[in-house]
Amino acid sequence: GLDDPETLTSRSSLASLLARSGRVAEAITAYEQLLADRTRVLGPDAPDTLTTRNNLAWSLGESGRVAEAIIAYEQLLADQRRVLGPDDPQTLLTRNNLAGSLATSGRVAEAVTAYEQLLTDQRRVLGPDDPQTLFTRSNLAGLLAESGRLAEAITAFEQLLADRTRVLGPDAPQTLTTRSNLDWLEQRKSDR
Repeated sequence: GLDDPETLTSRSSLASLLARSGRVAEAITAYEQLLADRTRVLGPDAPDTLTTRNNLAWSLGESGRVAEAIIAYEQLLADQRRVLGPDDPQTLLTRNNLAGSLATSGRVAEAVTAYEQLLTDQRRVLGPDDPQTLFTRSNLAGLLAESGRLAEAITAFEQLLADRTRVLGPDAPQTLTTRSNLDWLEQRKSDR
């Protein structure tokens, strides 16, 4: 039936595929309809309902509706903290997504603060070598570079490169990307 959990899961998979294939407007419509149904069937605090809200917020951001995405992430974050707790991995992921949306919207100082606070909590909850912690460090270093704080960004990328090399290996794609970002920043700094 239409309200069967497997049907709802299939609809979620379809919306995700629409978003990943570039059909973001269709994905937004699919997520909005799915959210209404999951809220009605499962309740507003069910994990699948919260996940649908996250996916909808992400799709809004991808479509250029960043202000709406920020509002959606802020509302979702409040509910995740209440339902899942502040240290739940999904809550931490929403904080990452919110920080990214803040950066995209030009609210760089807020985004830097959000990433710094998130990083503190990820190190405590997930550990310093967790892939999400390393990813947040990369996002923060990139944002520091983007905001003109080159010396800080270079230091952040140097430390990240050492840790990614140690944790992932010297030839891992993330390690190579970090090395490339560091080389680019060092070249940019020497050109000044």
